[in-house]
Amino acid sequence: MHNHLPRITIKYCTQCKWLLRAAYFAQELLSTFSTQLGEVALVPATGGVFTVTMYHSPSSTSSTGTQGEEVGTGTGTGTGGEDVDITETILWDRKTNGGFPEVKVLKSLVRNVVDPSRDLGHTDRALRAANVPVQSRDGDEKVVGKSQEQESTTAAAATATKGEEKCEECQ
Repeated sequence: MHNHLPRITIKYCTQCKWLLRAAYFAQELLSTFSTQLGEVALVPATGGVFTVTMYHSPSSTSSTGTQGEEVGTGTGTGTGGEDVDITETILWDRKTNGGFPEVKVLKSLVRNVVDPSRDLGHTDRALRAANVPVQSRDGDEKVVGKSQEQESTTAAAATATKGEEKCEECQ
């Protein structure tokens, strides 16, 4: 085990049959952050639980993202046998955040802790297009993408168009 690299646990409910979803998220994180993560562990639980938690040294993070919540710190053993402070950051909780994360959002949250300067390419572009709040490199939260005024204008135009079209299946 690589104690100096961040560790992620995905706790999922076995009664709800969320194993495949948890495994998919683990695969995506391992594919994207292959050498920057020490471990991605699947932790079976019950009671409708689905949480993604990262355990990392405080020095490896400059920000926790817009949704990351630092829970506490503990002490672990480093690779040289020295004691290392470990910070537990809940990246996503289904009950708190209301549902499951999109993969691009989860990758962004992990990136904000592991390597905030890293560009995720198409994932970052998709987040900007979807108007998702992101943590800037200087720590300020900002929303990128369409402004609310542009969004409401686009939605009003789409509604007007929908009113004129009639679904052939419904007639």
